[in-house]
Amino acid sequence: MPALQAIAQVGKSLSELRRAVEDVLSDAPRPGSPGTFTPQQVIAIISLACEEPRLSGRPITHWTGAELADEAQQRRIVKSISTSQVNRFLREAKLQPHRSRYWITTTEKDQTVFEAQVDIVCQTCLAAPELAATEGTHTVCVDEMTSIQALERIQITIPMKPGQPERIEFEYKRHGTTCLICNWDVVEGQVISPTLGPTRTEVDFCWHIHDTVNTDPDAQWVFIVDNLNTHISAGLVRYVAMLEGIPRSELGRKGHSGILKSMATRREFLSQAGHRIRFVYLPKHSSWLNQIESIFGIINRKALRRGSFTSVAELQTRILDFIDYLNRTMAKPFNWTYTGRPLASKSDDRPRTWKEKWTARRNLLKTQVSSQL
Repeated sequence: MPALQAIAQVGKSLSELRRAVEDVLSDAPRPGSPGTFTPQQVIAIISLACEEPRLSGRPITHWTGAELADEAQQRRIVKSISTSQVNRFLREAKLQPHRSRYWITTTEKDQTVFEAQVDIVCQTCLAAPELAATEGTHTVCVDEMTSIQALERIQITIPMKPGQPERIEFEYKRHGTTCLICNWDVVEGQVISPTLGPTRTEVDFCWHIHDTVNTDPDAQWVFIVDNLNTHISAGLVRYVAMLEGIPRSELGRKGHSGILKSMATRREFLSQAGHRIRFVYLPKHSSWLNQIESIFGIINRKALRRGSFTSVAELQTRILDFIDYLNRTMAKPFNWTYTGRPLASKSDDRPRTWKEKWTARRNLLKTQVSSQL
């Protein structure tokens, strides 16, 4: 009996202790009415917002607050709820069904091959500053911005004023299109040797590479490009072979033999590491790895989207003027941190730009040499 009494006393003490802890941690009474919606109802509404509307028989692409409120009532999650209350729940959950972002998936089926190709591109970008500092190699991202339309608004643009944004006429006249083939110097952070013309054919691209190389004809060049057929053309192979001193007779015949036989053989030749002019190819459908795409986005947003052009010549002049302005005021090297794998820590100490890093290293080397002298 004494033992049972002791156990009962211990159990009573634990119960009292648990109640005391709950009293300390529980909320004190507050003024105002209790919450209208239970946590279960809130979770159900948030879960509904994450479903596709078509599953609810609604032929729309995304939810709005009003439609979510209506659907929540039809499903009897709640008896009634306002649109503003649903929107508050969405904000608290950091959900934005009205917004979306596009992305692109590689078409490479073999994950090992894809990872190897990504690694090559990443290492090319990461090694660019050292190659530039030690060997004077130019690492350049290249691509085309096609079908840029010279659109002329049929009415003048009305400037913004307090409470009213700038208003641009919807109707326009078409005056033709142009194509921009553009280079981005990875280390210097500059757009170099842009080409503007009506097309982007094999000949256009070969001349563009020729003009780019001629800006520093004795240097080594690395071009990062996608897998467009004009970037792996027979004409490009012949041009690189000429610079490398390889006779045309050794190139074979397109579609039949030798280096020119197929896109695969031409790509292998153009990407050979021993060449003074070589090409690094992105994985298929992976243009997000090409830094020039970011420059195209800047050009479109700041120079083209709101523009009005009376001719193709005016459009081309505006593009070249903006590129010059971009190089003088905004352009700088991208802080390339992507290695093909997620960073181990966001607190990794990295230089702001490659140029700053290698300028500091060059100054250190100069100091060391001076001290030895």
